Amino acid sequence: MRILIVEDDQKIASFIIRGLRQAGFAVDHADNGQDGLHSMLAGTYDSAVIDIMLPLLDGINLIEEVRRQKVNTPVIILSAKHTVDDRVRGLRAGGDDYLTKPFSFSELLARLQALIRRASGIAETTRLTVGDISTNLLIREVYRKGIKIDLQYREFALLEYFLRNTGRVVSKTMILEHIWGYNFDPQTNVVDVLVCRLRNKIEKDFDQKLIHTIRGIGYVFKA
Repeated sequence: MRILIVEDDQKIASFIIRGLRQAGFAVDHADNGQDGLHSMLAGTYDSAVIDIMLPLLDGINLIEEVRRQKVNTPVIILSAKHTVDDRVRGLRAGGDDYLTKPFSFSELLARLQALIRRASGIAETTRLTVGDISTNLLIREVYRKGIKIDLQYREFALLEYFLRNTGRVVSKTMILEHIWGYNFDPQTNVVDVLVCRLRNKIEKDFDQKLIHTIRGIGYVFKA
């Protein structure tokens, strides 16, 4: 899952980015509205968190422009403004949710997860199941044939990405963008290392292999 944070307060931005990366998300950051707009139009994000008071281009105008450009990325608006009129203005501009400062990271994370589930068409479920492997997205538990498998944050994020793209070939670049974000050397072998770790945990003690290598292209998950 890839999230864009558009926030000029470095302390708040660092707080959000650190928490989301620890939770297994790939995160890009823009510290002004113009860069945020460029990122929204150029990239593919599962959700975005956008502050209202931004330099160069405010959050409301940013959201209005991306909606005018037919970008439907779910957006959570961050604002120090608490009035009903402020919330209504943000939602009418095209925001999907509104969170006032100060806020707890756990609430932000829960709202992001809810928006992503709705956008993915799975708002009524907190589980992904393919074949004999299942995941609980809220508490990050994984079971295969009833056996619990402990995964680290990025291992879980990669498994979730595979499950959401079952039967589709995903390239190493796609995995890099969704798990680590754009700011990563495409020549690195971190994808191979992460896939190897995940394979060891979800395949080693089972007969059926799930992650298949497509030489020169990437991987495909089949159950």
